[in-house]
Amino acid sequence: MISIALFEPDIPQNTGSLIRLAACMGVALHIIEPCGFPFDDKRVHRASMDYYDLAVIKRHSSWQKFLESRHGRLILLTTKATQAYTEFAFKPDDILLLGRESSGVPDHVRAAVDVSVTIPMQSQARSLNVALAASMVLGEAIRQVKELT
Repeated sequence: MISIALFEPDIPQNTGSLIRLAACMGVALHIIEPCGFPFDDKRVHRASMDYYDLAVIKRHSSWQKFLESRHGRLILLTTKATQAYTEFAFKPDDILLLGRESSGVPDHVRAAVDVSVTIPMQSQARSLNVALAASMVLGEAIRQVKELT
């Protein structure tokens, strides 16, 4: 099934929201460290509520360790892409990659992905919250994959 990867998160509440999303949707969540906060931060647990133990969380100590363990295409969600996520054909083993809330992903990460997609927004808007963006794209990806089966 499709999974979510979060590159070096720096806002614990967003990580907690993504844990809850992953648990509710039955997808794995990859956390690519280092995090900008202690992973056991109480704000992570508060945002994930009682879903923390239901989630499949895979922690990777570095970008390289994540790359060594990954299977499937790596799909970067970014405001810098031109292809809308609604015009992209998702596959069951895709990994939706989200960057740091403060700075996105560095060039070496951008260069390693298979595809970059964006969420079309009003021209004066900069970006969406990563958990909100993940939920939108994950919903579409799951819808498409279910149509394949």
